[in-house]
Amino acid sequence: MRFFFCFWLIISLPTILFAQAGTITGKVTAIDTKAPLGKASVFLSNATFGTVTAEDGTFTLNNVKPGQYNLVVSILGYENYSQSVLVGDKPQQLVIELVPHPIQMKEVIITTNANWKRNYAQFVKDFIGTSANSKLCKVINPHAVNLIYHKNTETLEASTDEFLVVENRALGYRVRFLVNHFESNKLKNEIRYRGQVLFEELKGNKSQLQNWQLKRQEAYYGSSMHFLRSVLHEDLQGQGFVMYHLLRKPNPKRPPEELLKQKYNQFNKSNNRDSVNYWNQMAQQPRYIETLFKEPLKVEDVLRKTDRPGLFALTFPDNLYVVYTKKYDANNKDNVYRPLDMGSYAVSIVTLFNKYALFDLNGVVVSPESTLYEGDWANDKLAELVPVDYTP
Repeated sequence: MRFFFCFWLIISLPTILFAQAGTITGKVTAIDTKAPLGKASVFLSNATFGTVTAEDGTFTLNNVKPGQYNLVVSILGYENYSQSVLVGDKPQQLVIELVPHPIQMKEVIITTNANWKRNYAQFVKDFIGTSANSKLCKVINPHAVNLIYHKNTETLEASTDEFLVVENRALGYRVRFLVNHFESNKLKNEIRYRGQVLFEELKGNKSQLQNWQLKRQEAYYGSSMHFLRSVLHEDLQGQGFVMYHLLRKPNPKRPPEELLKQKYNQFNKSNNRDSVNYWNQMAQQPRYIETLFKEPLKVEDVLRKTDRPGLFALTFPDNLYVVYTKKYDANNKDNVYRPLDMGSYAVSIVTLFNKYALFDLNGVVVSPESTLYEGDWANDKLAELVPVDYTP
């Protein structure tokens, strides 16, 4: 499945290194009454730093890894608040005023329990994943998810008004996710989502902690975060990555995806097996005519500096074909183009929707909806996510 990687693009900001861990303190109040707001969630999005305000609205985040973060404040009845904070060796003091959020009537969707279960099962599959790690993930509050399915476009939409809490027993994290928007479109084979997330370390015995460390390394190595950090350190070969230029042209013999599914459903309902087989054969046609240039790309071919400290630009013509030589995909389960003379390594294909994608020192893309991942990286759902402050 093609995976429109939108979540990472929204929640992270560039990190700039300093010498010592920092501290953030502050007070949260209502902008209209100036009254302190207790029990508000305060956290650095996509990281492991978070807390709740005291009754007088004050909070403290200690031992924060130096860098720039997106600080988020959330409490029921008020609009979510976020601001960029640069953490160094000097404590930061913040004054945060929240705007009341009027209760709005949502669209009423009449659905059966069976429909909700089916939609929720699809959401879990597309959001958390189907990997071995996903089998060890448990959603604590499933009914926090608002689900709407649009049959005519085969699109599932989801959101949450509170944190969706997922215990990832594979990696040892409790993940709290505010899902602003989730969309899974089966006609286009694309998944998009955006929101804010807080990682919390689970408690475990010595054996569990050791296993979680190994599983986190397994999730990290070969990931898009690992790749972008390797680009910045100009150590692609040492880390096991090879980049190539991939040229794609639409295959004129293959009908559009929408038409393929429409015809299949039409003839399947009428039990016309000959027509079903014909349209199945048409669907087996490759989407693209693809040419892979054999000369590996160098870092200087794709990396550009920007005028913003800690931000870099990734740019390339057509598509970027990334091979990770320390991981195998013997059965080509990701269904990506692979030359016959290439080893069975994990492959990811990157498509840009703009001239470039901005990313930070942590190896996280920060420009909204700028990249589309296919292949190995498209499989990295919530079950494989590690926080932005993770280092192996």
